[in-house]
Amino acid sequence: MAGDRGRNRTFWSVLAATFVALLLWTAVASALALRVRENHLVDGKGKVIRLLGVNRSGAEYACVQGYGFFDGPTDQHSIRVMKSWHINAVRVPLKEDCWLGINGVKPQFGGASYRQAIEAFVGRLNRAGLYVILDLHVAAPGSERAVGIIPLPDADHAPDFWRSVAATFAPNHSLAFDLYNEPHDVGWDCWLRGCTLPAGGEGSQQHPAYRAAGMQDLVDAVRSTGAEQPLMAGGRSYSRNLAGWLAHRPVDPAGQLAASEHNYGRLAPCGPNCKQAIVRVARVNPVVVGELGETDCRHGYIDRWLPWADRHGISYLGWTWDAVAPGSWTCGGGPSLIENYEGKPTPFGIGFREHLRALARR
Repeated sequence: MAGDRGRNRTFWSVLAATFVALLLWTAVASALALRVRENHLVDGKGKVIRLLGVNRSGAEYACVQGYGFFDGPTDQHSIRVMKSWHINAVRVPLKEDCWLGINGVKPQFGGASYRQAIEAFVGRLNRAGLYVILDLHVAAPGSERAVGIIPLPDADHAPDFWRSVAATFAPNHSLAFDLYNEPHDVGWDCWLRGCTLPAGGEGSQQHPAYRAAGMQDLVDAVRSTGAEQPLMAGGRSYSRNLAGWLAHRPVDPAGQLAASEHNYGRLAPCGPNCKQAIVRVARVNPVVVGELGETDCRHGYIDRWLPWADRHGISYLGWTWDAVAPGSWTCGGGPSLIENYEGKPTPFGIGFREHLRALARR
């Protein structure tokens, strides 16, 4: 009898602890919920927020290279280190070949295995109180392996990718979907509606002639699943040009559209015309700078650019939280924010981290 009473107490203690944990997680998830309201992003309580964070690159290439799902750690400790920089969001680039398990990706790193790894990482990030942006980073038509940033995603796989991603994460309102990383070398009509593109490109961006999916195709693919998460649509010229964005923005029946912009200091700076276009869009829709970097291994550019973005209510995420490594990531060539996964910043990372720290003290 005493043993039964002890087992009963243990059972009810575990049940109570599980119930409390569920309540806490429900509260966190509710507070994290992300929505577009007019030209702002708001949380689950209706408070206007900005996404201030980092990119965690790796899931867009490690799987097809056959050595894992990520490049470096993605465990709880690594997430705590990221949070120590006072971020509230992480952008996770994905590869359609790996998510769909096609075009020769090894089964242990593609299809269901890849999807489960991404779901688990998103769960860890959310439980840590972080928003997540899932990004279709690279694509390729037909049986071509996706290894580079082609002008627009392919109609062969990209809509299927987004239908699958959206169906998987439809109940999770703590994230946003970045429809395609960096559209380029297409006109605005093709950007919106899709078109047939001739063969072209160089290096990893070389591609055969193919039918491209436009932003409207991708919006429709997501919404066909019932998912209502915010959708980010990057502008032309590798997401640097938002000048025609408002005139060509897709129709989103959920009204959850945001613009995505990328800029990289000396390599691809955002000057006066770029800023004017951002401000025009930001009066109507939220603007998220999905990738922000500095390629001279310094922080003079972002020291000037970040305060401007703050004044105009622009969200931004630094590229990238991947450690400097021989033959791989570098401070200027990544550009990498960190020297190691304990969060030691590169010179570029110092500027980004200190700015976020200063914002947290306000």
